[in-house]
Amino acid sequence: MERPVTEADLTFDHVPETDQSFENALTKARAGDRLTVDDAIELLTTGTDVDGIDQTRKERVLEAADHRRADVVGEEVTFVANLNNNVTTACNVGCLFCNFKDAAHTFERDTEMESAGFTKTPSESREIVADAVSRGVYEVTSVSGLHPAFALDGEHREILEAHPEPKAVNYKPPEAYDIDPGTYTDQISAMSVDGVHVHSMTPEEAYHARRGTDWSYEDVYGRLKAAGLDTVPGTAAEILVEEVREVICPGKISTEGWLEAMEAAANVGLGLTATIMYGHVENEAHRAMHLKRVRELQERVNGAITEFVPLSFVHQNTPLFEHDVVSGGASTDEDELMIAVSRLFLDNIEHIQSSWVKYGDEQGLKMLSCGADDFMGTILSEEITKRAGGEYGEYRSFADYVDLISSIGRVPVERSTDYETRRVIDPNDPPFGPRLGPKSDGTPILTPEERAPPADD
Repeated sequence: MERPVTEADLTFDHVPETDQSFENALTKARAGDRLTVDDAIELLTTGTDVDGIDQTRKERVLEAADHRRADVVGEEVTFVANLNNNVTTACNVGCLFCNFKDAAHTFERDTEMESAGFTKTPSESREIVADAVSRGVYEVTSVSGLHPAFALDGEHREILEAHPEPKAVNYKPPEAYDIDPGTYTDQISAMSVDGVHVHSMTPEEAYHARRGTDWSYEDVYGRLKAAGLDTVPGTAAEILVEEVREVICPGKISTEGWLEAMEAAANVGLGLTATIMYGHVENEAHRAMHLKRVRELQERVNGAITEFVPLSFVHQNTPLFEHDVVSGGASTDEDELMIAVSRLFLDNIEHIQSSWVKYGDEQGLKMLSCGADDFMGTILSEEITKRAGGEYGEYRSFADYVDLISSIGRVPVERSTDYETRRVIDPNDPPFGPRLGPKSDGTPILTPEERAPPADD
């Protein structure tokens, strides 16, 4: 039996070595010159001529990024009133960085195994979203496991049902499962209620939604847009370098496939976001290459990417950690430099997001002085990071946001998903609640009683 790969076994063709110097890279960054991959490597490492992170150099990178942030977007810190409605944890792709999924076969009717996960029907999704909208929420984000019963729509289901080898296209009919998730268009249509903005269908999900067909990504995203999809979250990117993907997600969409799907979504008129998931097996060269591919994509889609979201790998409870492929996640220094270099390198993406789900409140606020200007959203439910071992909760109220943002002397601003509509909030004018949605009237999303933790038995 072959020994599994561990951290000590990993070798890569791309390594953080350059002919550039840290000082030259920093000079270019301060001047606003377009950075190269080598420049980004020097800034991410605080110089390949030194071992480890040089704290003095790091602070100079962070300062340059903070100045750039102020020049580009000013002192506003934005956030959105949103809900996470992840439809199912059923998945059988087997990404080693993920602990959100549950093995799809544990959801089948005839299994003797009990699944710890969930699947929601379209009607359940609609009820959840409708309740959130009635509270003032105006964006629903939905990212789900790749349930084998998921088809794009009725026509796609007929094609999959007729496929001579359904297992080869990762398909089982809905009747094989305890709960039928419906189709992707069913779910999108169900969540598209009362004018809410639907942010869903990652490139990986679009890949799943065209399996067994010769349909293009434009075909897939065109049908999803007709069903009510508004924008596409650029997750499933992880690291856009194949030698990394072969280690952490060998069964997942390729780098080129991810880029193709994102470009197709923009081609049919959908807005985009983009991410990086770092701090696992990759090195600074891979991070820099990823940034370059996102910047080039933004040029091809004519600015459709509204924000870039660095996501620090939460390692606890993930197969990468449990199998000794990684020993931990990114350091705080790496987190800060990732935000900063994203701001300096991505000169065509206006907004960089700080994730309080990944970093927590204190460090999340620190990221707002490292180049970030957006602070996520209210997130009524957040299962993915929580299941991986994240510690930072699953809800932030408008009052929380006003207090946190004001505490660092910045301006709290409620925004729409596309950043086109903004409302500056006066910290001296409570109560604080959303006002930009179809049913937003300024009242808090949750009452104090609803926010209170349950009493101990």
